[in-house]
Order: sequence, then C-alpha cells, then structure tokens
Amino acid sequence: MISFGSGNTVIKSKLISKRMFLLTSAKAIVFLGIFGRLVSLQINEATKYKTLSDKNRFREWKLAPQRGVIRDFFNQEIASNKKVYQLHITPENSPNIERLFIRLKSLLNLSDKRIFYLKRKLAKQKPWEPIVVSDNLTWSEFSRINLFLHELQGVEPIVSVARIYPDKSTAHIVGYVSEASSKDLQRKSYLRDMSVAGISVGKTGLEQKLDKDIIGKVGFQRYEVNAYGKRVRQIQVDSGQAGENYKTTIDLEVQKYAAEILGEKAASACVMDIYNGDVIAMVSSPSYDPNAFVHGIDKKYWQELINNEKKPLNNKSISGLYPPGSTIKTIVALSALENDTWNPKKYINCTGKTELYGEKFHCWKKKGHGAVNMRSALQRSCDVYFYEVARLLGVDRLSETAKKFGLGSKLFQGFIEERSGVVPNTKWKRKFIGKNWYLGETLHSGIGQGYFQSTPMQLCLMTAQIANGGFKLKPRIVSNNNKNKLKDYIEYKNSNPNDPLPLDLLVANFDLKPLFRNQENINFVKDAMYAATNEVGGTSYSSRFRNKEFMFAGKTGSSQVKKFTELQRELEVKQEQLDYKDRDHALFVAFAPYKDPKYAISVVVEHGGSGSKAAAPIAKKIIKKVLERHSIREKMQNKIGENV
Repeated sequence: MISFGSGNTVIKSKLISKRMFLLTSAKAIVFLGIFGRLVSLQINEATKYKTLSDKNRFREWKLAPQRGVIRDFFNQEIASNKKVYQLHITPENSPNIERLFIRLKSLLNLSDKRIFYLKRKLAKQKPWEPIVVSDNLTWSEFSRINLFLHELQGVEPIVSVARIYPDKSTAHIVGYVSEASSKDLQRKSYLRDMSVAGISVGKTGLEQKLDKDIIGKVGFQRYEVNAYGKRVRQIQVDSGQAGENYKTTIDLEVQKYAAEILGEKAASACVMDIYNGDVIAMVSSPSYDPNAFVHGIDKKYWQELINNEKKPLNNKSISGLYPPGSTIKTIVALSALENDTWNPKKYINCTGKTELYGEKFHCWKKKGHGAVNMRSALQRSCDVYFYEVARLLGVDRLSETAKKFGLGSKLFQGFIEERSGVVPNTKWKRKFIGKNWYLGETLHSGIGQGYFQSTPMQLCLMTAQIANGGFKLKPRIVSNNNKNKLKDYIEYKNSNPNDPLPLDLLVANFDLKPLFRNQENINFVKDAMYAATNEVGGTSYSSRFRNKEFMFAGKTGSSQVKKFTELQRELEVKQEQLDYKDRDHALFVAFAPYKDPKYAISVVVEHGGSGSKAAAPIAKKIIKKVLERHSIREKMQNKIGENV
C-alpha cells in the first residue's frame, strides 16, 4: 500500500525551506544595505554630516570692518567711528519669515513701509545672505531683542561700528558713506569678496577716493547654540582689521573759520601752500550734514537738500564752474609778456568802451580809466586795456599759458565730483561747437568771459604758481609726510644764483618745472597784484592790511551772469539792484604775505556782484587766520621733515 501523506510533507517542507531561505536572504540583503549605509555615513560622508551637525550647533556671523580714521594736518579727527547696535536676519535660518516680521514689528515698532522694503530686498538675494533690519538700534531696543532672542530664529543682534563726522565744514572734502548698493557690488570686486550685510562704502569725497584702502578687513564671531537656537557660549571672535588711517593737509581750524565766514552764502574758499601744494582749506557753502547719510537719509532732509537753490550737495570748490572774470588778467598779462606781444610800458586811453566790427565792448567803469599801462591796468582792472592785449596775443597763446597754470584740467586724482572746466581756443570751438573762432570772442576771453570756465581750486592753484615764482605745483589733500624743498630751492637760487645746487636740493627737485621763460615777467605780475590791493585806485584797496605781517597781493574779478542792456548801462544800474540770480559772481584771488609769500587763496561768491565788495573782504579775514596759524603749521612740517 502506498502512502501519499509523507510525500506531501516533503513537498511542504521544501516549500517552507525555500521561503525561509528567501526571507533570510532578504533580511541579509536589508541588513547588508543598512550596514553599508552606516559604513558610508560613518566613513565616506562623515565630513558632510559633521558639517551639517556643526551648522545646527554653531553659528558664525561676519562683522563689518572698521573704516580707517581720517584726520586733519594736526591729527584732529574729521571722519571717525562710533559703536552702534544692529539687527541682521538670515532667511534660511528662520522657519517662518512672516511670523518673524510680525514679532519684530511689535518689538521694534517697525513701520509697514520698512517691512515691505525688507521683504522686497529678501526676494532679490540668496536665502543664506543676511540683511540688515536696522543698523542703528537704541540700547533699549537692542536689549529687548536679546531678551526675546530664543523666539527669533534667524535673527542676529550685532555690536558694530558706524561712521561719524564731527564737523560738517569738511563734508565736501571727506564726503560720506552709506550702505553699498547693488551697483557698488557689481563695480567693486573687493566688496563682493567681503559679503557682509549692510556694509558701508564711500560715495563721495575722500571716503570714495580712498574706499578700497580705508574699508578694512572683515571679522567674524562664532558661538554655540542649543536646540532652540539660543546662545550657549561664544567660541571665537575675530574683530577683523581696521582700514588704513589717513592724514590730510587740511587745517580744521582754518576750515571751520572759513565756513563760518561764508555762512549760508553760495560760495567757495580755497587756501593752498604755494611751495608744496598742500590744501589748507577747501570750503564749499552752504554745507550739509554727512552723518545724515550713514543710516539712510531722511526723505524730508533729502528734499531740502536737492531743492535748495544754493546746491549744498555740490562741492563748488572742485565742481563749480565759473568764468574767471578779471582774475584771468594776471594770466593774460603774463602770456603777453612771455610771448613778446606787448610792451608793459605802453599806454592805452580807456574811454569806457571800444568797438570791433561795429560791436561795442564795454569797460566795467562807464567813463573809463583814462591813460593806463599794463601795471595800472591790472591795478584798476581796466577791461579796454585787456581787450587790446588779448587781440594782439590771440586766444591760442592765451590758452596755452592758462593751461600751464592749471586751468582747464582736473587737479586731483580719484575725486568723482571734480570737473575740468574749459580753456577755450580755436581747436576747442571747432571740436565741441563745430564753428570757427571769432575775434570778438578773443576779446571776451581777455577779461575771463565767454567760453572760459574754471573752478575755485584751479584759480587758487593759478595764483599759488604765480606767487612761488612760476614753478609747477601738484595740489594735494592727502598728506604724504614728505617735506617739499621747493622753498629751500628758491631761497638758495636767489642767494646763490651762480653756484651749483647742493646734492639734497638737486635730488629733491629733479622734476622741478618752471612755467616761465623770463622770471621778470612773473615778478611783474606779482608787483601789479600788490598795486591792486595796496595802492590807491586798486580794486581791492579797501581790503588791504596796513600791518606788513598780513599784507597781501590780490586780483578782483566778476563773472557775468546776465549781460547788461544799454539802458541799464545808461541808468548805471548797480549789481545789488538786480534780482539775486541776475547778479554777477564775485571772485578774488591773492597770495600772502606779499614780501615772503606762503599761501594762495581764492574766494568765489555766487551772485555776489562785485569781487571787491563781496569776495575780497572774506579773503582778508581768512588770510589773517591762516597767517596767524603759520608758525604752528611750520613746526609740524619741520617735525615731519626730521622724521623722514
């Protein structure tokens, strides 16, 4: 008899064994997979996950660098730093940005407008890039944020530094900083490399010119946090590296005094050392408060600035363009003498006007000056005389001399605000206007009108180079701590005209460039400027000093804004009777003291009318201040010379 039960049992046993094998194999595969993954995590990806772990456990925040300090010549700070409290947000560290802003609004009283601005900014950048919610929290606000920090994921309170400007008289020299824009980041690679939220950059003046060197190097703070994001302990702090400090040539006391004298006039005053080109003062008025730009300028104040007809944001000293008026007569006279086109002893009878091809050219004095030679014409500023000098000289030769003495070109490197002005000639007119030059335009150029455009600083340099005997200067605002030996050179040559130069003077002045052909021509112009200020009939005689210590030599000028009509001339209408915007600009240039020149000055008063009435009295006051402080400056210069 055959039994079928045992066969079924065998079959079932085999099936069970097969299933067990498959199940065991599957378990083994799963186990091996898990084991392999663990090995991979522990060995191959250990660094990755350790980094992620550390990221959850540790926080690192970049700190804005401290900008270098800018000082005046006597080491007074004109741009420095102060401690500020800031609040930053990193979007990727915040699980709910909307809720975060609601909480911050209650804690800091943020406006809806500010929140809208922040959200728009967040949308434009990467989630790991922090933004600045506020860069100038009060201590109370800063403390409140720290108290509730455990509720504010993604928020970082920062103790940082911000720019501060102690005196607004230097606003146009120093400039200002504000938060870097997207354009700033595109243009300047050193800013992109820093990648710091809310970093400030120089926008104008020295802040802009020196930005790369003055901005400093980024620091950071690293700390440990718990599971709730609350700080447990500080791990590491690196304050970064402060930017390079700079010393300027500016005398803050003179700068402030000149600003006070100019008041709210639309004006400029520039003072320069005639031997080394140091700018002692460069005032543009009215000024503005550069501190207002550091944390974002108030809309109301911004509107006040841009709507002010006197243009307080404009650095008039290097970007204001004015016809040089009669101050150019010093260059016209010098050019005529250097080119042998005029005898300075020649007399011309000024009747108050002259004619050329039927066109009348008037003198500022209606009835004329009578018989004048070159010296008396400069003394009295006779227009008719210089019409004739310019006619024989020609505009091209006049242009060449004017450019030699610094007109028509930028004087400083790196100031984005500076303008070059215009020194017209025949080629210039054909190139820029597309027309030929007319002789009548030469006559206008001879008295500094027409196409002529110059900055107050150019006029100051022009005067300084006349005062130092006709040697080329390079103006400077940033001190290089080098003692210039031009004065030593000139004094040695005057005392020892036939002796060879000592080695130190030879080396120091190897690049000395005389701007004259005949030294006597320079001396003639200087003497005529003396007459204009210190002899009866001189246009600035009323502003003279009787004290020889302060005695200066100068030249007045007026830049015509609106041409007088024949009726106005007949009625002898005065400048003060005209509407403000129709009045001439008042100009004055001078050097002091006359016997031993040290400084040159230029003053321009927009719509001031007469240079003798509006500009010269201002220059007189500033000159006195500068000369009173000369001994202090000289001691500092000698100290620098000893340390070089």
